[in-house]
Amino acid sequence: MPVPSKERVTELISDLVHSQGYDLEDVAVNLAGKHSAVRIMVDSDAGLELDAVARLSHTISEVFDSVPDFGETPYTLEVTSPGIDRPLTHERHWRRARGRKVRIDLPNETVVGRIGRWDDDAVEVVIGSRSGPEVCRVSVSDIEKAIVQVEFSKPDPRELELAGGIPEGRVSPSDSDISEEEEVVEELDK
Repeated sequence: MPVPSKERVTELISDLVHSQGYDLEDVAVNLAGKHSAVRIMVDSDAGLELDAVARLSHTISEVFDSVPDFGETPYTLEVTSPGIDRPLTHERHWRRARGRKVRIDLPNETVVGRIGRWDDDAVEVVIGSRSGPEVCRVSVSDIEKAIVQVEFSKPDPRELELAGGIPEGRVSPSDSDISEEEEVVEELDK
């Protein structure tokens, strides 16, 4: 029996992931014989720690082992954070990325700035101007695509202040030793 579908994997783990305090961001099932893989992407407001991801990985593995869906087919289970290249599509993505640099594609222009506060209708974005950083509002309905950008230098403290700072538990873009760009991953070969 092959590895179950994305929908079945989601059904098996959705409640478990939520009960552990995480959002299930995505499930990817790659069927490739002996190299099949199940990749589960989770996140939370407090971010992810490697030990917590390892515990969640083992718990998910136990769930998979308890159902006949997987049979004897070998697969690799990977529990990971979504990574920096995930498009910002939900309010929680914007909230968690506050203070980060973002590229926002609109119908007639592209805005690059620092993510500020979000409400149901718009997101505040701190952009540079000749007189210094300023806040502009971008209508949520106008956003075609938005992706956090990798930063290689410390952000302007004034920009961070105008954006409302970094959410508690999230990594600051100014921390060079550990960054959100590095995904937290736990793999188990079954």
